[in-house]
Amino acid sequence: MKIFGAEFIKSCVTPEQFPSGPLHEIAFVGRSNVGKSSLINSLLNRRELAKVSRTPGKTRAVNVFLVSTSDPNLSQFHLVDLPGYGFARVSKSVRTQWGPLIEDYLVGRASLLGIVMLVDSRVVTDQDRQTIAWLRSIRRNPLIVATKVDKLKPSERVRVLRDTHRNVGLSEEEMLIPYSSITGEGRDRVWGVFKDWAKI
Repeated sequence: MKIFGAEFIKSCVTPEQFPSGPLHEIAFVGRSNVGKSSLINSLLNRRELAKVSRTPGKTRAVNVFLVSTSDPNLSQFHLVDLPGYGFARVSKSVRTQWGPLIEDYLVGRASLLGIVMLVDSRVVTDQDRQTIAWLRSIRRNPLIVATKVDKLKPSERVRVLRDTHRNVGLSEEEMLIPYSSITGEGRDRVWGVFKDWAKI
């Protein structure tokens, strides 16, 4: 599948600013330092579309991108980058605004095709597990993607990914996709899931 275009559309700080219209949406959620921006750039073959920062928690709004592809079921869709959680160095008052904003988006979006939940392949936190449990409680079963697999030693890779699969609460039949924004590993598999979502 070819990507014809990817562009930033808007940042939303209130539900009233969320996109309107018929386009499907795919949302990305994860910890502040999980490599979300790098993965989005890798996925879309763009270097600096989603801003990568050395300061965790830089994304403080719901950021929306318009993506155009060669797939007839996904000819255009919105990719939605949700604020990261966990290590954001912002005030408590700002953090308390994120929760309701993210919840309003994830609970109420009829156009939301699916959610990509990112976890660091090397460590799964209680916040990761709580987020996955909450998503399932609102009937949003996320695709779990384990980032930064290029940092794993070959000798530990199988064990670490098996542990990650278990630690996020997946059954043997459920998929965990290892991903590297450096090498591109996992990119085609993630796009394959998107294409499957669009067919449903």
